Amino acid sequence: MPDIFRALRNTNYRIWAGGAFVSNVGTWVQRTAQDWLVLTQLTHHDASAVGLVMALQFGPQMLLLPWTGFAADHFNQRRLLMITQAAMGMLALALGILTVTGIVRLWEVCIFAFLFGSAAAFDAPVRQTFVAELVGDKDLHNAVALNSTSFNAARMIGPAVAGLVIAAIGTGWAFLINGASFMAVLLSLASLRTGSLHPNARAQRTKGSFTEGFRYAWGRADLRSILIMLFLIGTFGLNFPIFISTMAVTVFHTDARGYGLLSSIMAVGTMTGAFLGAGREKPRFDLLLSGAAVFGFGCIMAAVAPSYWFFAAALVVIGVAVLTFTNTTNSLIQLSTPPEMRGRVMALRVGVALGGTPLGAPIVGWVADTFGPRWALGIGAASGLISALVAFFALPPRRSQRSRRE
Repeated sequence: MPDIFRALRNTNYRIWAGGAFVSNVGTWVQRTAQDWLVLTQLTHHDASAVGLVMALQFGPQMLLLPWTGFAADHFNQRRLLMITQAAMGMLALALGILTVTGIVRLWEVCIFAFLFGSAAAFDAPVRQTFVAELVGDKDLHNAVALNSTSFNAARMIGPAVAGLVIAAIGTGWAFLINGASFMAVLLSLASLRTGSLHPNARAQRTKGSFTEGFRYAWGRADLRSILIMLFLIGTFGLNFPIFISTMAVTVFHTDARGYGLLSSIMAVGTMTGAFLGAGREKPRFDLLLSGAAVFGFGCIMAAVAPSYWFFAAALVVIGVAVLTFTNTTNSLIQLSTPPEMRGRVMALRVGVALGGTPLGAPIVGWVADTFGPRWALGIGAASGLISALVAFFALPPRRSQRSRRE
């Protein structure tokens, strides 16, 4: 098997990856449908409403941070994943029923977004650290990259499927499809060979365990720089539901299929970035600098795009950059953090990367409504370029430390 797919030699990882891929397709179907529902059916092209729903969906990542990190480090990860995945599946089915019957309202979508985000807040750090239980630390970087490849292959398929489903039978069916897709990952978790897992060390239950994790991460200059960069790009840059939907509807005047196609085209870039990551022996800090810089310039290209297809090409560039950046932060943090601390630090990573959305998404949505979506993309560009500066100033000390060791 080619070295780029080496984690797939592990039977448990293959079982997990198959179920996760099906569920990931459903997740992207729902994400696309939810943005389209809010933007075109429940409001009249109101980007601020999309931003509000995003804020409610990703806000729990920061709000619940003390408990999500604790859960990831203290509880059985496989069982916790089964609970969170089942909860998200039930929520998707309930929202689908409300939408299919035609009684869904914006405030109900807001409530479901918050509940879904709360379940996802517990799910994300466990799902990311659970990879180490599947393959061990030796193939962890490769498995993280392959997970991203799966997620972004689904990102290429899901939005296109959503566009076709919405156009053919209605938005509600997209939510029902996502609800059903969670059965695949639940079956894969139930089918794992538990005797072949590599259990992470469980932390002892003590008071102040979250603050201990925060002090550990903030006390290390490399982790502190990563968290600052994640906050900037996560808060002001990773607002693609707003960027793509507003550009598609108000600038290029396309329909649901055109919108879904743009999201799928971006996944070509993210898949490319994921494959490049899977081929690397190990993550490097300097990749954060290049990833953030290319992300910023890609957003500038998208902001000035004169046509639909130029914009689509810019999304490919952004996709490569954002996956290079996010995968590198994931692997660097996991591989450099003690196993008993890993869940809390990864929860902090997810909380910082996504928890800033309640601040950034409404601002970006307001800018898109008031000044136009091109200016909103300008904010994303600034977040990438400033993050690149943070990485640049964080690199010299690392070089000098390396030369002293030599």
